[in-house]
Amino acid sequence: MTIYIFAFVVMVLVVTGMALGAILQNKPLKGSCGGLNNIGMKQDCAICGGDDDECRKEQQRRQKAAPGAELAYDATKGASD
Repeated sequence: MTIYIFAFVVMVLVVTGMALGAILQNKPLKGSCGGLNNIGMKQDCAICGGDDDECRKEQQRRQKAAPGAELAYDATKGASD
């Protein structure tokens, strides 16, 4: 029983240390492998078609249309909806 408590305490300390490190470094979180760009799936994006500028324009258009809507995006709707 003591070994389980010790293992639990160690895991809590490790997670707490990682959280404090992330908070104190104040760096934004980022992916480790580059995400969809590295596996060739970005071109299949129904919203931007792989064009980052088109994505930014779409986000700006939606923000102007409905302030506060940037908190969510309805993926069931196409880019033309």
